[in-house]
Amino acid sequence: MGQGQKGSSDKKEGKKRRDESPTPEDGQKCRVCRFPLLVALLQLLLGVAVTAVAFLMLAISPSLLARETPHWAGIILCIVSILGFILYFITYLPDERTSMQFICKLLYFILCTIGLVISVLVMAFAAHHYTQTSNFTCEKVGEDCVCKLNQEDPIARTFTYEGVSDCEVITGTLTLYFLLQIVLNVVQALVCAVGAFIMWKHRYQVFYAGLQIGSPSYKQWQKV
Repeated sequence: MGQGQKGSSDKKEGKKRRDESPTPEDGQKCRVCRFPLLVALLQLLLGVAVTAVAFLMLAISPSLLARETPHWAGIILCIVSILGFILYFITYLPDERTSMQFICKLLYFILCTIGLVISVLVMAFAAHHYTQTSNFTCEKVGEDCVCKLNQEDPIARTFTYEGVSDCEVITGTLTLYFLLQIVLNVVQALVCAVGAFIMWKHRYQVFYAGLQIGSPSYKQWQKV
């Protein structure tokens, strides 16, 4: 009689442990919770916006340098967002037993960090050029626009913009584009920082521990 009660209690305890363990259906329901799709979507939109503004700036004058038209920063962020979408659709395993899952997480973290650094650099260049163009005094010379920071200084540095029909484009439209690049890259840096933090937290703070490697009768997972 005592053995029968003991066996029934063991069965109840085993059933309770099986109920507490995560199931594949729960993993499918929580896919949106595991990786915020909004971060990857924002990265894609910001990358496209930065690239589009950079090509609009390049259309003003072909003599603009690469640091003045940071289309490369937007393209890099688009690549990061595509990797985020790929990471979203990878089958999730709590202990990262798939090499694809680990490689994508590592690459996404590294690229988000690189995107953060690049966005800060673009902000610095855009702020510098915004300050310059705001203080320009320009005049039309043939098909070019020659600008100076100080018109009264005979040895002041001159900036020549080729193929510009009106110098007001340099002091007005180009200055507005530099300001827009500053704003976009500030938001882009914040989004990259959030993406890198999510990957770091997901990898090193949210993990599964328990007796999953122990005896077959104890296959529960404990999330810590």
